[in-house]
Amino acid sequence: MSHCEKVDGMQIPDKETEGYVFNHMMLRIKDPIKSLDFYSKIMGMRMVKKIDFPSMKFSLYFLGNLTDDEVKTAPQDSYDRTVWAFRQKGLLELTHNWGSENDDSVKFHDGNSEPKGFGHLCFSVPDVYAACKRFEAYKMEFIKKPDDGSMKPLAFVKDPDGYWIEIIEAKATANIAKELGKI
Repeated sequence: MSHCEKVDGMQIPDKETEGYVFNHMMLRIKDPIKSLDFYSKIMGMRMVKKIDFPSMKFSLYFLGNLTDDEVKTAPQDSYDRTVWAFRQKGLLELTHNWGSENDDSVKFHDGNSEPKGFGHLCFSVPDVYAACKRFEAYKMEFIKKPDDGSMKPLAFVKDPDGYWIEIIEAKATANIAKELGKI
């Protein structure tokens, strides 16, 4: 096994890690209706699998940027689709504790205020400006618009729970890295 680039600290993965897949990252959400509407309609994600845990009063929603063909070929049996979902790459898990949507005291740390930790999700889009025009029509809150600051064009918006989402165009962001960084 090898890496695409050599960087101090990176090691050759142990042979035993063959088959390991980064499956998902989890965000806690207050209101699944708002979050699912946002991530499906506005960010283009599709429901891969929902799992309810009634005895513990929470639900998990696994979302992915699947193609129509991937949706068509997903297993129809609920258990088989669950196994299939846990083999996918790069899913977003939204965790909803039942009743939080009606509890004003429920707030989540976005990771960008002190103490800093988690930073953001990122979506690569074909056209940052067109995407941001849509986001403005949906009255989304911007942290950074495409032409703000020195890194142009990339943007940051907030999801319904205040998590930051970076919006990039692949080639434009590579150009930013080339101009302002050392690639």
